[in-house]
Amino acid sequence: LDLAQVGQMTFMKPDHEKYPCIGLAYEAGRAGGTMTAVLNAANEAANEMFREDVGLGFLDIPKLIESAMEAHKDDHKVKDVTLEDILACDAWARQHVLEQSETMKST
Repeated sequence: LDLAQVGQMTFMKPDHEKYPCIGLAYEAGRAGGTMTAVLNAANEAANEMFREDVGLGFLDIPKLIESAMEAHKDDHKVKDVTLEDILACDAWARQHVLEQSETMKST
């Protein structure tokens, strides 16, 4: 991308209704700590399942991410976060999304 050739770029305010994951990302960023790891792992897991066509719709992705973030609130860690904490949250969020997706597919 040659920005000099582009010359001018216009940005618009994001549409949070159309793109609900933007709001979830802001929420995780404000929460900090392990919440960002949960958001990232849930997003990766949900997107992977969607691409594998296991019966989830595109609009299920933000629902699964939000579910993981909500379920993580009681275990959310902000201070003295270690690599082990991040890896544990990553694994937990991926498992949570898998379990929740099974519930969503059966309804």
